[in-house]
Amino acid sequence: MTTRRHAPPVAHRSPPQQALTEDELLQLQQLLDTVPAPLEPLDVSMLDGFLCGVLLQPQRVAETSWMPHMTDADGRALPAGFDVSRLRVLVLRRHAELDAAIESRQWFDPWVFELDGDGSASPSEAVYAWVAGFATAMEFFPQLLRLDAQRLREPLALLYRHLDADDLEDADDLIEEIESLEPPADLSEAVEELVRATLLLADVSRPLKNEPTKAVRTPRPRR
Repeated sequence: MTTRRHAPPVAHRSPPQQALTEDELLQLQQLLDTVPAPLEPLDVSMLDGFLCGVLLQPQRVAETSWMPHMTDADGRALPAGFDVSRLRVLVLRRHAELDAAIESRQWFDPWVFELDGDGSASPSEAVYAWVAGFATAMEFFPQLLRLDAQRLREPLALLYRHLDADDLEDADDLIEEIESLEPPADLSEAVEELVRATLLLADVSRPLKNEPTKAVRTPRPRR
């Protein structure tokens, strides 16, 4: 699946808060891998994008609402007796770390991985899982997409340009914005844009100062 975490330039980082170690991140993926079929758990990169989507909602989403999507994308119930206690601890630590970074508009290190292979994978292929996780959050928690469409357009375009255009519904304006963007030069730039887009969205849904928002229709992505 992956080889190693992609680390952004050190100059863009802020001190981590409750950051998971590499071993804990591996343990989290292993715990997700134990979820039995037919459930479809997120992988750690999708989980990371999903958590950002949850945290960007204008109203706080209850843990009981978003946590089931960690172990099944559609939120189906786990079998009786399946122990998620350790998984929950690790996920909540990442949730708290991302929450603090978004609240203070600080850099965070997205869980994006370089793909196995000969190095020919594009930046979009590497960040696709993260963006797909974000899009999954928008599917189940769409309140963010009901805010100011004009202010949402640029950051959403930075994210959704990594998806197939056919996966966007009624998104002519968004596709036009996507087509106006220069593609990221490399994976480092693509990762930085994930953070930039997240913080721009936070300015809309979690403003540092009380600002009025305008509720208008915004296209929703399909998973």
